[in-house]
Amino acid sequence: MPAPLLSLQTLVRPLVRAVTYTRWLHLLIGAIVPLAGGLIYPGLSDPTVLDWLVAAALPVPLVAAVALLPSARRAEGLQARLMLFPGKHARVRGGQDADGAATGISATPSASWTDRGRTALWLVFRMEAGLAAWLLSIWLLQVALVLAGVSVEEPVVGSLTPPGTSTALAPLPLLVLLALVVAGGRLETRVARRLLGPSVKERMTALEDRTERLLERNRIARELHDSLGHALTLAVVQAGAARAAGDPAFTDRALATIEETGRAALEDLERVLLLLRETGTRRPSGAGPGLDEAGRLLDSARSSGARVDAEITGPVEELPGPVSREAYRMLQEALTNALRHAGPVPVDVRVTADASRLRLLVTNPLPDGRPPAVPGSGSGLRGIRERAALLGGEAKAGVTDGAWRVAVVLPLR
Repeated sequence: MPAPLLSLQTLVRPLVRAVTYTRWLHLLIGAIVPLAGGLIYPGLSDPTVLDWLVAAALPVPLVAAVALLPSARRAEGLQARLMLFPGKHARVRGGQDADGAATGISATPSASWTDRGRTALWLVFRMEAGLAAWLLSIWLLQVALVLAGVSVEEPVVGSLTPPGTSTALAPLPLLVLLALVVAGGRLETRVARRLLGPSVKERMTALEDRTERLLERNRIARELHDSLGHALTLAVVQAGAARAAGDPAFTDRALATIEETGRAALEDLERVLLLLRETGTRRPSGAGPGLDEAGRLLDSARSSGARVDAEITGPVEELPGPVSREAYRMLQEALTNALRHAGPVPVDVRVTADASRLRLLVTNPLPDGRPPAVPGSGSGLRGIRERAALLGGEAKAGVTDGAWRVAVVLPLR
């Protein structure tokens, strides 16, 4: 596209956007207060420049006092969102425009004196800029009429005398007015973002909410990985063992185990999907199995051919809910890793609970006596470490004395 045509489009594009004129209207509305006050004093009959300055200065204390009301900031924020930005963002939570980009305008009541001060500056700016925009608009229109040969009886400031035959120059003030409309709207939008933008407290709250949502998504992803990964691993191991055994009785037991494991995985999947649908709700205290149901995990691992030697000591049924649920998932992932990477090998499980901490130790021999290429790099082991860290504990995984060991320590207080 030729450069002159591109430049022409750049100049014309703002003039065909509705938001350009809603911004200008929003700016002109600010002139209502000084105009109303000026009619009372000093009066606007044949006003001078000094009269306009007095009309602009007198309402400042009153406007600043209005900003002390917490709701004033909310009202101004909603107006700014609606009239200064394109799209339907005013009806979308969080102040998002049609393109999904944040408008940067807060619509919450003032929560501090800093918020009130910024609101006061905004109201004073809007009033003074609105009066200036109103005066310039009227003056430029009057100049255009004078240049076209039309007599103006009451000019907004001073006197306007037709300079003779100058009709060809009549469109010039109108072009200046259009440029002023575009520039004034953009200036007001920039000032609105600075003075009506979120406070430090609001930004911190938004950051905390976003962090909480990300943690919740990460937790749900771990739930799906652990539950479905365990079910699929058991199904694959059981199917392979049944095919290799060629025993109808063993095949029946394997199919029963696959059915039971798949049913439990579906229940977990439905529970996680319910959490995804119920946005903004906390996780129920009884959601998900706890360590007191570890027998189900151990039995499913044994049914796949693994020889599981388990010892659980201490009051695991009295563990705090979050510790019990997360320890269950850690044990599930440790058993899944053993079956996936080592096959049906002997697995030693030791769970010890006392008054201050919970210890979980899962040990299995390495396949062919060889350690993994990158120990501890799987997403499952990373999930175990993340779960332990969130509870203030510690998890380690690696080769110890020729065996693969997953060790977890979780504090109970």
